[in-house]
Amino acid sequence: MDKRNIFVLGDSISIHYGPYLKELLGDEFLYDRKRGLHHALKDLENPVGANGGDSRQVLEYLEDEYQMGTRYDVLLVNCGLHDIRRHLDKKEIQVPISEYAENIARVVKLGKDMSDVMIWINTTPVINEIHNTRSDKMHRFRSDLMAYRSAARWIMAEENVPIINLHDFTEAFGSDAFIDHVHFIEDIRRKQAAFIKKALLGILNNKI
Repeated sequence: MDKRNIFVLGDSISIHYGPYLKELLGDEFLYDRKRGLHHALKDLENPVGANGGDSRQVLEYLEDEYQMGTRYDVLLVNCGLHDIRRHLDKKEIQVPISEYAENIARVVKLGKDMSDVMIWINTTPVINEIHNTRSDKMHRFRSDLMAYRSAARWIMAEENVPIINLHDFTEAFGSDAFIDHVHFIEDIRRKQAAFIKKALLGILNNKI
């Protein structure tokens, strides 16, 4: 039997857990993601290459792929951390929540059309005191993250898209999980990958 392909479209958090997830899925699935890993790793806050970026960029990427006739067996999608950025030289949030919801609704429509199974991975935690004392270019706030998470969760419920709750899983490890303002130590990345694999298999088994 041919292996099903799994395509990951996400931000720098997915870049970090990606190699571990690829290894864990290797015997059962063909793992792939948005290309350009080398460029993305140069600056994880600059969403280029493999970094999916905010909801505008994720939507634009899927629209382009849709026009090319791209198909996925399983599509894992996340965006949110870039949307809630508040650059210190600006007052507004990067992507307003109303636009975020519109973008995500369109992402879901495209994703479901382009894949056999689309799965949403919700956004990993932000701790205000950690993020905003370690980042000198932008702030993020937990209250924004939770509001955007709720907007995405409502859309997924309406569209019957399963969610992998990476936020709550990761939050349980507390502040020691962070390597900087928003990214995680290697051990947490491994644990995230194992959690995603277990949740993924549960979702797919329920759809057989």
